[in-house]
Amino acid sequence: MHAFGFGLHPRRPSPLLNVDDYQRAARRRLPAMVREYIDGGADDLATLAANRAAFARWEFRPRILTGNQTPDLATTVAGIDLDLPVLLAPVGLSGLAHWRGDVAAARAAERQGTRHILSTASSWTIEEVAAATAKGHFFQLYPHSGETAATLMKRAWNAGNRMMMVTADYPVRGNREGERRTGMGPPPVLTPFQALRLCRHRSWTYQALRHGRIPARNLVEGTGVSAAVRSVQIQERHLSQSTLNWDDLAWLRDSWQGRFYLKGVLTPEDAEKATTLGLDGIVVSNHGGRQLDFSPATLDVLPDIVAAAGNTEILLDGGIRRGTDVVKALALGARAVLIGRPYIYGLTVAGEEGVTQILEIFKTEIERTLTLLGAPSIHALTPTHLRPHPPPSAR
Repeated sequence: MHAFGFGLHPRRPSPLLNVDDYQRAARRRLPAMVREYIDGGADDLATLAANRAAFARWEFRPRILTGNQTPDLATTVAGIDLDLPVLLAPVGLSGLAHWRGDVAAARAAERQGTRHILSTASSWTIEEVAAATAKGHFFQLYPHSGETAATLMKRAWNAGNRMMMVTADYPVRGNREGERRTGMGPPPVLTPFQALRLCRHRSWTYQALRHGRIPARNLVEGTGVSAAVRSVQIQERHLSQSTLNWDDLAWLRDSWQGRFYLKGVLTPEDAEKATTLGLDGIVVSNHGGRQLDFSPATLDVLPDIVAAAGNTEILLDGGIRRGTDVVKALALGARAVLIGRPYIYGLTVAGEEGVTQILEIFKTEIERTLTLLGAPSIHALTPTHLRPHPPPSAR
């Protein structure tokens, strides 16, 4: 065997080639309660599954002999030039995945020519992320009490954020039973059994205790476990928005000097209202399947929302795992997409470098897809590049 180069070698870890590879690697590194927080969803997980299934309902119609060179992936979102039509979605408590959390994500986004959207419930403060990065990123607001919202908006603006994204699909927390079973429900509960399971992940436990980047640092001071519990309690008391209405949104719009996006739109009717208010952008989102179960998949409702929104910029999140998913969303009218779980997997595995690699995977897959599709740029994509799968005649 040695003569033919088939000698025995120590087993080497498999290369991480795609998002699913990173997900498997991340799950091995995290305790059950954190895995469930990242990967779980509401009730029966129907919307969580629907987001992925929607992309399989479209197939490509490639053109041949187009003579295109390397396709152009550049675009603009909120008036800012991007090299990649993929932004990093707001993810609360990202320090649970890796202690560098939001700082690592924002720095990786810069390296790949895109932007990170900082969550209200981030593990690093607005000011800390701004100090660690070179470019103004974006800020996501849960519009709780007017005074708190005004303070957060002022802090975000002073830190250089020029786009704000208001999340409006959180009138009450979704029923995430998996989180509750593993101790991540409100309030967090750490039983002796769960503590034992944490100890099995010694590296994660050590980093969590040493660096203390678990709480939502924009909401509480301190870095310990007690601060983490307080921050979750504050989120439950103040981030739910059951009384929020369109007049409140108009007040927020008038109070913000920069570009203003609304996240959580799933119907043409709400898209029309957002357009009437003069909002700059809409994010088609069902909160990653974590809020109202049996909400529609975001890709399924995208065409109707694009038709209703006029010239308003449309972004989309939910279920994106491949460059082919991104291309399908852009062909159906999205300006760009947001990814959440995929970059958290990269963050878990290798911090800033892991997030950078996830974005590089998306870039490579989008370029390859466009080349095989015969499209010279993302701006050349139209619904004619797709057809339903299976086609209507086969149903």
